[in-house]
Amino acid sequence: MPHAYIRQIAQATKAAFYQIAQADSAAKNAALLRLADLIHANQAALFAANQQDLAHGKQKGLSEAMLDRLKITEGSLKTMIEGLHQIAALPDPVGEMDEFRLRPNGLRIGKMRVPLGVIGIIYESRPNVTVDAAALCLKSGNACILRGGSEAFHSNMALAKLIQQALRETGLPENAMCFVENTSRESVGAMLQLPDLIDVIIPRGGKSLVARISAEARVPVIKHLDGICHIYLDETADAQKAVNIVFNAKTSRCGTCNTVETLLVHQNRAADLLPAVAAKLAEKQVELRGCERTRAVLPDIQAACDEDWDTEYLALILSIKIVDDLNAAIVHINTHGSHHTDTIITENYTRANQFLRAVDSASVMVNASTRFADGFEYGLGAEIGISTDKIHVRGPVGLHGLTSQKWVVLGDGQVR
Repeated sequence: MPHAYIRQIAQATKAAFYQIAQADSAAKNAALLRLADLIHANQAALFAANQQDLAHGKQKGLSEAMLDRLKITEGSLKTMIEGLHQIAALPDPVGEMDEFRLRPNGLRIGKMRVPLGVIGIIYESRPNVTVDAAALCLKSGNACILRGGSEAFHSNMALAKLIQQALRETGLPENAMCFVENTSRESVGAMLQLPDLIDVIIPRGGKSLVARISAEARVPVIKHLDGICHIYLDETADAQKAVNIVFNAKTSRCGTCNTVETLLVHQNRAADLLPAVAAKLAEKQVELRGCERTRAVLPDIQAACDEDWDTEYLALILSIKIVDDLNAAIVHINTHGSHHTDTIITENYTRANQFLRAVDSASVMVNASTRFADGFEYGLGAEIGISTDKIHVRGPVGLHGLTSQKWVVLGDGQVR
């Protein structure tokens, strides 16, 4: 029975939370560094587990993008290890006190940063999420319940065992990270119905998974649905920057939520910028779909339809639209974007500042690839997800995003 099984796990995790929330920074850092050592020492076993998942995924007909997300490489293990070291080196937010004010009656009133509690992470494909999520939850004093997808089961199990081993060997409760071995849809539903034991749910996966969790959860959710990211080439854009940034944002890894999906170009620069951009993208066989004005400049590309402006391709496809000016670009982004990440390429400070202020997205950039919208790249050590919500946390969710604040009142016998 998934519901009874999930409740049992959640109860154990809740009990562990009250211990991990009181752990000092040294103990938490020791567990993170021990986990880094264990991952390094067990690479062969991790590769073997991952090969089981990859073989099964190919049998099931998973797409190349899904298999890419699923694959563990020497590089991805190195990134996991580096992320653990980065998180261990970051300041511990738990217990920070600020905003103190002295009241006329002598009371000192301020705020203390505290963990959120038990965090349920429901995710697909990416085994690195197992390590990133557990590490961020641990450092921020939270306990976590990890429910990975069936396609990465063996990889996730192998990593989860190392996480619990690191906790156990450093004197911390191993149930501060519990892994759900039941991969049925019912196990997800059970997690969504436990507001008494789970404090927040963070989904990481496809749009259908996130939409389902958002609709069914009785637990607060931190989420984003789509990654429809834009790059706008302003009238003053540097041509070389434009070509390099668009190429990187589209082709470095097209199956991620921070990949650019739509390119907007100022009408006065389309004739000289678009041929150069198209020629560079042709090196990776990127399919281009353009508006009528774009096709007047690039007549060999496909015509874009209305649906293209609202599509997260997660593939080597890019839609292109020529716009009248910066204001038109901002309107398009705020109308068709997913409020994830958007970039302007410009040499004009005033226009850059207007773009930063007016674009309603979690990450807004100037002269940089959208692919930088990532917790690791932001110096957060890693991320547990990206939020396009506006309450509590927005953008890549790192340590501070996994904490809240409570009021603290320091007195000396005062009564009201």
